[in-house]
Amino acid sequence: MSIAFIDLQAQRLRLNGRIEAAVQEAVVGGAWVMGPQVRQFEADLAAFGKAKHALGCANGTDALILPLIAWGIRTGDAVFCPSFTFTATAEVVPWLGATPVFVDVDPRTFNMDPVQLEAAIEATLKEGRLKPRVVIAVDLFGQPADYPAIKAICDRYGLKLIADSAQGFGCTLNGHHPIKWADITTTSFFPAKPLGCYGDGGAVLTDDDDLAQEMDSLRVHGKVVAKDMKPGETFAHDPKYLAMRIGMNSRLDTIQAAVLIEKLKVFAQEIEWRNRAADRYAAGLAPHVASVPAVIEGGVSIWAQYTIEHENRDGLAAHLKDQGVPTAVYYPVPMHLQPAYARFSKGPGSLPVTERLMQRVISLPMHSDLDEATQDRIIAAVASFR
Repeated sequence: MSIAFIDLQAQRLRLNGRIEAAVQEAVVGGAWVMGPQVRQFEADLAAFGKAKHALGCANGTDALILPLIAWGIRTGDAVFCPSFTFTATAEVVPWLGATPVFVDVDPRTFNMDPVQLEAAIEATLKEGRLKPRVVIAVDLFGQPADYPAIKAICDRYGLKLIADSAQGFGCTLNGHHPIKWADITTTSFFPAKPLGCYGDGGAVLTDDDDLAQEMDSLRVHGKVVAKDMKPGETFAHDPKYLAMRIGMNSRLDTIQAAVLIEKLKVFAQEIEWRNRAADRYAAGLAPHVASVPAVIEGGVSIWAQYTIEHENRDGLAAHLKDQGVPTAVYYPVPMHLQPAYARFSKGPGSLPVTERLMQRVISLPMHSDLDEATQDRIIAAVASFR
């Protein structure tokens, strides 16, 4: 039997028609854009993520740019982000004319290194060309970044903090979601994410009432919102017909919200299953690889990926393919070495930990329905590589 890298069909079958029924209800309801399911899901998501506000949007990339637009990020501003991440984290920054400044990562957790972050901020200030404005910390592979340390740095320098939880929504640190420290948490509902829909989708979460209204306006063409009105003033028409700011079109589809409502109901249980699988992987693989994943003290990962290090990563990948075990490499070319970002980079050698990891990491099958027999096959296949 073939092994799935991420088995979404197993989850769909386990939910026993609930998703199909929810989709059908949304279709019959006919409110296919910003329908009632969107509002329900936003309320459910905010409650799960312990945030005052959650707003759905079209995808995880839009989720990142919405707060940057709201904060007026522009040419001459510096936005600090890890290089060891997917393109989306950094690509939104040049859209606004701002400059991404790439930061090295912790060699154990693969998340942004607070020491390197502060060094990058100090170097930027010393150079004097850019104004530090925002830090985007990524919850890579499902585990939280070191938010207490990163938040302290942001407060010291007067910077905004985004928790990019595209891979990590649901992770916690010392019992708290990233929103405890971040000005905003963003996430993606791309199907392969632990909380994924059946298409594209994303969301922003915040405790800031004003920021929530601003992003609500921006996601619907800059529509008028309550904070734009004077006391007693009203607009008797659809708010989207009065544009108060230059916005965009980034709405979560009703059908996707219907899917996510059902998946969120079982998400907490699935996080427990993922952690059980991660523990079994660690016990079985530790003697056979350079390192198994290390989670920050006090952290709970949602294990979007299970990523190990190996001295002969490419050889192991070929061996596992022969054994019928799929793998993936995140990320073979980090951001600061990508051609599109060359003008923002200090080039090879500038981020040594990231450049070491790019040659050693490999991810194994991981999903909430990974059964023990399949996992034992994977562990045995890794152990048999010489």
